[in-house]
Amino acid sequence: MNLQQLRYIIAVDDHRHFGRAAEACHVTQPTLSMMVQKLEEELGVKLFDRNRQPVVPTGIGVKVIRQARAAVRHAEEIPEVIEAERGTLRGQLRLGVIPTLAPYLLPHFVPSFVRDHPEVKLAVSEMVTGRIEEELREGSIDAGLLVTPLDNAALEEIPLFYEKFYAYLAHSHPLFDKEYILAEDIDVNQLWLLEEGHCFRSQILELCELKRSQVQEASFTYEAGSIETLRKFVERNNGITILPELATVDMREEHRARLRSFHKPEPVREVSLAIHRTYLKRRLVDALREAILECLPGGPTLAPEGRRVLEVNLP
Repeated sequence: MNLQQLRYIIAVDDHRHFGRAAEACHVTQPTLSMMVQKLEEELGVKLFDRNRQPVVPTGIGVKVIRQARAAVRHAEEIPEVIEAERGTLRGQLRLGVIPTLAPYLLPHFVPSFVRDHPEVKLAVSEMVTGRIEEELREGSIDAGLLVTPLDNAALEEIPLFYEKFYAYLAHSHPLFDKEYILAEDIDVNQLWLLEEGHCFRSQILELCELKRSQVQEASFTYEAGSIETLRKFVERNNGITILPELATVDMREEHRARLRSFHKPEPVREVSLAIHRTYLKRRLVDALREAILECLPGGPTLAPEGRRVLEVNLP
């Protein structure tokens, strides 16, 4: 078994066709097919079902290809690890970011990171937490920017800061005249939420202790895909939603007037970088962490209990 054979089976899995895989690997199809067959003979298993079109991996093939991707990724990272130890940061850094962080955090640190590390190719994709965990496990991305803690022993979490929650209310909402609110003050039947799959939704449900028995049948229900959509519903209709602190930074004064803090102890969410525990390019992730912390609006402060809490000094 060698790395080239592993690259060949990865290519077949990517293209689901031996001819296109061979073209992508710049070899003839007989050469690629022969090398894949030799690997199968060495392992004593069939990696692909050649009777189906497109070609698909067998059950054991899926597992072998997953390990092949990790092995090739680690091998290709070795030169970058050596360069990083010599003080030179270069190579590709693939980052997954959850949608409730991406529009509010990326514009603050990406420009400076790209400027300060011109030999690093930063590729960013928005994805929900479950997909970030999956792609970290498979090696499709290098790091995830998301909310922790995660129940995933394969991943290492690098906490960055703690972000407070704010209630965002319609002018007609009964809580609008309050300076501070309690989670139990919120009528869950007036609460606008993100759709299933967003970790922010789960955090809000936990915060408000939402129970199905409390929810009344409504003539209209809507689960949004973005925080900005939730804001618009509150502004133009009625009800209440919950916003993370970074989503409030660039608000106009008329919108800030709708924000209400929670009564102490204020609910927060922990924002972290996550990497696979076997990940090698630690210096790149360290540089990314520094860039994020340096560019946070207002900057994180150290709370009495030792947590780094984001402070943007909202009025």
